[in-house]
Amino acid sequence: MHRLAPAREHVIGLYRIVIGFLFACHGAKTLFGVLGAKTAAAVGAWPGWWAAVIQLVCGVLVCVGLGTRVAAVLGSGSMAFAYFTVHLPAGLLPIQNGGEAATLFCWALLAIAFVGPGRFALSNLRARQRTSTPAHDRVRANELAS
Repeated sequence: MHRLAPAREHVIGLYRIVIGFLFACHGAKTLFGVLGAKTAAAVGAWPGWWAAVIQLVCGVLVCVGLGTRVAAVLGSGSMAFAYFTVHLPAGLLPIQNGGEAATLFCWALLAIAFVGPGRFALSNLRARQRTSTPAHDRVRANELAS
């Protein structure tokens, strides 16, 4: 076993939290006109307002680790859509067309979708509650097995 293996799930969890938080901030900036935005997107405007809603909701879900894989895939897809429809027409490379954030979010979220939530995820608490069996049930099961 590699000596860094015990830290793997912690690092994945911290990575998920940071990416989710930044993605949620990206959506909040556009949606509410905060965090350095000049104005908020017009409510219901396609695609900006809808993209911001996806970014905010998926970012929060990824950050807290609830429905992580689905939220990460949706967020990744929205960033791929943004890159190909908004940025690519302005130039081939992200550095030329201003699509660095879209590219990084797309790939970071896709990685989270494949790797999973890691530690510190709310879904881990729910999974633990479902798999934990009360002590009296374990004793009874052991008696029946004897």
